Amino acid sequence: MPTTVYSIRIPQEVRKMMEEMKEINWQEEIRRAVEELVRNKRREKLLAEAKEIRKEMKISVSSAELIREDRDAR
Repeated sequence: MPTTVYSIRIPQEVRKMMEEMKEINWQEEIRRAVEELVRNKRREKLLAEAKEIRKEMKISVSSAELIREDRDAR
């Protein structure tokens, strides 16, 4: 998959603490965190859109009426 570069600024003290933790692959950890955040936010957005569409599609007939109508049609 093609990739791109996205730069961020962080406080110097945070960068120094990161450098002290050489066992952590910061590039991979940050990439994973960003991907997870993007997926979650996208999911939230899609769910909100789906709820809005569902609201617009709502009918004023109760489920009991629909079931009764279906049974009567048999």
